[in-house]
This record gives sequence, structure tokens and C-alpha cells, in this order.
Amino acid sequence: MVRLMREHQQYPLISVVIPALNEAQNLQHVLPYIPPLVSEVILVDGLSVDDTCAVAQRLLPAIKIVKQTGSGKGNALKAGFAACTGDIIVMLDADGSADPNEIPRFVEVLMAGNDFAKGSRFKKGGGSHDISPLRSAGNFGLSRLVNLFFQARFSDLCYGYNAFWKHCLDYLEIDSDGFEVETLINIRMHQARLKIEEVPSFEYQRIHGESKLHTFRDGWRVLKTIMRERGRKSSTPLQLPHLTRTFNIEEKPSTPEEIVL
Repeated sequence: MVRLMREHQQYPLISVVIPALNEAQNLQHVLPYIPPLVSEVILVDGLSVDDTCAVAQRLLPAIKIVKQTGSGKGNALKAGFAACTGDIIVMLDADGSADPNEIPRFVEVLMAGNDFAKGSRFKKGGGSHDISPLRSAGNFGLSRLVNLFFQARFSDLCYGYNAFWKHCLDYLEIDSDGFEVETLINIRMHQARLKIEEVPSFEYQRIHGESKLHTFRDGWRVLKTIMRERGRKSSTPLQLPHLTRTFNIEEKPSTPEEIVL
């Protein structure tokens, strides 16, 4: 049964973006559990060599599949965001580590007046069965560094379960291809002075296959991203003409205040 019927008319249009590379075995633990309030699901296929696309279409016939032309999670998210038609965009992993049933929690935070709902495994009510002590220590140190450099209050910098209003793309240029994209998004949302609220989230272990995250390599890329962003001028929000064309933003972006409940 197609689960994309918007039975809850009080919600705005919601798009879910799922980057996927050889995740055919895991999609059965993700796609059927996406809640009915979601309007569209966009799977960005990173040129998988398994049956990722076929399985996705079987599980969710209404799914929109975007073929990734570059490589890396950042590149995949950029392609997915460009294909979104919803007012709200949710970032969701394909490996079964993130619970789709948490999506309403993120949406409610946005509808309460926030621009960016930032998932956190370290807020009360969150947690993880997947993060190792080494990765946890690295995440803690990198989060503290960002909080120091940018006067922010992130409790979980390197976590990719997030949601935001589509109008935030007017303030956000994605120019990182790898896992460091999550840090880039967090910092640039903060630097644009958008209203951010952290959301408790629980991370499960990947169900099948091996993680594509490499602790030291990707940690180094995160650190380089932080240092690069520190050198950027924290001036007025980005209003980039090429982004407006890329994301096809023709009408006035929706904001929480424009949603009539």
C-alpha cells in the first residue's frame, strides 16, 4: 500500500531525502515505516550495483529515484534537495540506523517556529547502539570545537538525521561531497542565524552491510571543514542566484508562519 497519502491535512508538504548506495537489503527496514504524513520520498541512488532501485520501487511504488552524478553523501544530498517539492525536507539514512517513526517529532519542532530541527543522540531521550567510544570521543571534541569557534550549542555535530524548511536552502550552499556535509550544514545554518532546535533521536546499528564511514579519514575531513568555515565571513545570509535556479525556487518560500493550522 502506498503510504504517501497525506491523511493529516494539518501538515505542510514533507519531502524525505534518502541517499543510498547498495542498500537493497536494508530498504525493507526503512521505506515501509515512513509515516503517512510524508508527501514524497526521494531516493538518491549512488550508482548501486545491487537491486537498490528495484527494491525501492517494489516497496514504495510512488518513490522518486534520482541518479547521483557525482559521489559522496554531500553530493547525494545536494541532488536530493534539488528534486524536493515539499515545504519541509527530512534527511534520512538508508541503512536502517535511523527510525522513520521519529519524523513527526522533527516536523513538530519545525512547526513550532524553528527553521532547522537538528537530530541529537546525546540529548535526553536520544541514544545510540552504533557509535563506538572512539567516534563518540571524536564527535564530542569536534562539537566542542564548533561551539567554541561559532558560539553554538550543538550536542551532536556528526549526526545526519535532520529536517528543515525548504526556504533554508536560500541560505545554504552545499559544496562538500562527503560525510562532512552534516557539519557543513550545521555550521552554515547557525551562521545564517536560522532558528535551530535539537531533537532527541536514537541511532540503531546498520542492519546489513558495512558502514561507508571511515573514522579517521572522515574525522579529518570534518576538522578541515570546521577550519575552513571559521575563516569564512559570517556576514549576511547567502542569497546565491545559481542556488535559486538549481532548486527551482520560483515562489516565495514557505515559512512556519505561513502554515495555517
